[in-house]
Amino acid sequence: MASIAPDLARIALLNDRCRQGLDRTARIVITRTCLAKVAQDVAATRLKSGCNELLAQACIMAELYKWKAPGDTPERDLGWFDVGEHKLMFKIDYYDPDMEYGSEDPADATKTVRVLTIMLPSDY
Repeated sequence: MASIAPDLARIALLNDRCRQGLDRTARIVITRTCLAKVAQDVAATRLKSGCNELLAQACIMAELYKWKAPGDTPERDLGWFDVGEHKLMFKIDYYDPDMEYGSEDPADATKTVRVLTIMLPSDY
């Protein structure tokens, strides 16, 4: 069991880097329904159309960067946060470098591509 703790700590650190936009190999995806809901709020402020989705992405990412892990999430691969009146969630999945299969070792950044998906809870 002692060997698992350092792996979880390393995974948590790599997941934090992914969530903060510091992992160049990571992919960040926002589901269509999530982006549409937040963009509706942006549109309600009467900003020029065409900018709504871009501003919605910026709002989502800004709130995600502020997210602090509760003590019961050792890997920090799943979490909830609010953007305006919407409760959003994120999930980080681990893939091999070719993104065909799951990663054999999520604690090893050279063997893992992280995919962070931001969504509405109903998308999960």
